[in-house]
Amino acid sequence: MRRVVVTGMGAVTPVGNTVEQTWENLVAGKNGIGPITRFDSSNLKVHIAAEVKDFDPLQYFSKSDLRKNDLFTQYAVAAAEQAMADSGIKDHIAPERLGVYLGSGIGGITTTLENHTSMENGKHVSPYMIPAMIINMGAGVISMRTGAKGPCVPIVTACATSTHTVGEAFHCIRDGYADAVIAGGSEAALVPLTVAGFSSCKALTTNPDPATASIPFDKRRSGFVLGEGAAILILEEYEHAKARGAKIYGEVLGYANTGDAYHFTAPEPEAEGITRCIRLALEEAGITPDEHTYVNAHGTSTQLNDATETKGFKQAFGEAAYKVKISSTKSMTGHLLGATGALEAIACLKAIDTGDIPPTIGLTEPDPACDLDYTPGKSVHMDVENAISTNLGFGGHNGCLVFGKVREA
Repeated sequence: MRRVVVTGMGAVTPVGNTVEQTWENLVAGKNGIGPITRFDSSNLKVHIAAEVKDFDPLQYFSKSDLRKNDLFTQYAVAAAEQAMADSGIKDHIAPERLGVYLGSGIGGITTTLENHTSMENGKHVSPYMIPAMIINMGAGVISMRTGAKGPCVPIVTACATSTHTVGEAFHCIRDGYADAVIAGGSEAALVPLTVAGFSSCKALTTNPDPATASIPFDKRRSGFVLGEGAAILILEEYEHAKARGAKIYGEVLGYANTGDAYHFTAPEPEAEGITRCIRLALEEAGITPDEHTYVNAHGTSTQLNDATETKGFKQAFGEAAYKVKISSTKSMTGHLLGATGALEAIACLKAIDTGDIPPTIGLTEPDPACDLDYTPGKSVHMDVENAISTNLGFGGHNGCLVFGKVREA
């Protein structure tokens, strides 16, 4: 059984366009949510989002290549190139032993809508439309850009997507199919149609105040805030990383995914699926949560999710549920859909590396049904031995990742 560690990370998020900037702002409790500037939202019920700010795609693409790649791919490539540079693995691995697991919940919807409008107006449809809109092209472009010729797999499981890409990449390396994998997710779905669609299914908050719009586990919560961005991790076989003297952020200890078999959008009310998922991941990791455990919750700020997830933590952790530190970074980043799991995995690894626990900002009126320690308001510092990330996706997809400090064999 091969061990797997994380040796590189990259991110483009609503609170920063690098991992360093993102993490600094998360720990500081900086809110990345604000009025929608990407388009006129006056005819919609929702007027706020968590937008990526000051992103310059020309740092990563030539002008001629930009029109070939949807924004979700641009974000993905930016995060992947950051992660590869951080890892320094490129010259230390055979291309056939380097894989790519990159997912998205929605993919190239900007490209799709732009070309539909063009066709409706009697203009031509771009020959790049199909490659730019399909979800697998994020993984494909990263493979082309990095020369990775190992397993190349896109995963689409809604909000659990990049929890699953990281977890499946972990198993891929553990089982010997690759020595390293570029794993994560990307999302660029901030367009009027998706905002209207999520709003119509009652998923988004209509609260116009950025300070109180995304308030996970607070009794005033009323829906999630749509976000965007990308997050990528470089997973690597432990001995391979050790032999080349790589910096190691932490070890991937466990992973599980389960299905609720219950509803299109709602979590199963008894939390059976997420409870079982967490238990399976902990069993694989061989750990028991305690006062040195940090949990980055899915914590979407929806009534059903936050209460159900709390129930899942209690059922999976037992008495330790009241000992662990929990927070939802979605209070600052909004919900990055297919990219959220990888971003929150990065938060777990940074918590292990630094000992800083990012807060759940805006949480001032706790819901009695959400009575665990959700680190309200301000970050705290502690000795973090293990960190757990949970994510739940539309369709009943559950994912859980467990990370830990690297211990000598």
